Amino acid sequence: MSLGVLNNISAVYAENNLSQTQASLQKTLQQLSSGSRINSGADDAAGLSLANGLTASSTALSQSAKNASEGVDFLQVADGAMSQVTSLLNRAVTLATEASNGTLNTSQIAAANAEYTNILSEITNINTNTEYNGITVFGTAASIYTTDGTLGQTDNATALNQVDATTLGLTAAGFTTQAAATTELGKITTAISTVASDRGTAGAEINTLQAVSNVMSTESTNTLSAENDVIATDYGAATSDLSKYEILMQTGISALAQANSTQQEVTKLLQ
Repeated sequence: MSLGVLNNISAVYAENNLSQTQASLQKTLQQLSSGSRINSGADDAAGLSLANGLTASSTALSQSAKNASEGVDFLQVADGAMSQVTSLLNRAVTLATEASNGTLNTSQIAAANAEYTNILSEITNINTNTEYNGITVFGTAASIYTTDGTLGQTDNATALNQVDATTLGLTAAGFTTQAAATTELGKITTAISTVASDRGTAGAEINTLQAVSNVMSTESTNTLSAENDVIATDYGAATSDLSKYEILMQTGISALAQANSTQQEVTKLLQ
């Protein structure tokens, strides 16, 4: 190769390679410091698009699991209220059975009537005032929406029946006679069966929504794992690249210095 000073091709090659090595080293350091393999669209446009989609899906699935859990909470509030109604009705059974016995005097029957009237009033209060997040639970259908960010569905929980005294077919004061008390006892027994059936309906829907919540949580976890696989830094590979590029930087600097010193040989020809 002839000696010349106009263009130092060796130095140009060395400088270009050194610039590329420096850019690769900076990219590797960014991956190591951020924990992310993709820090801009230039790093991996397709991977970034995929990761963003997976993030959106994971977020939607996570919230969907919470939506289903809130539906479970809504139904559990109703179930707890119906449990209290059942307890009150069981007490009413005792009173009606007592009033059906012909040994009670007038004042005792009046006392049984008074307590029974209070029980029916309390049952109606439970029906009217039991709420979840300001929503009356009885007579209201809980529409639970779940989605993966693209496809969604609504799980409609059946509106729970009213549990007030009128709906249950109970009448305040039927204890006026032994026969009336016996008739009311049959109505109370029927009301207990009705409430038990409603609790069964609520329980079945609670199980369904819990299953939905579990599925959504599992899908969210798996989607998040997939996102991590796409975007997370592979520290084994990155630290290996770091060592490689640090060595290339050192050798590149040495090569550039050597290429620059080669042109100094021209001055020896002029001596």
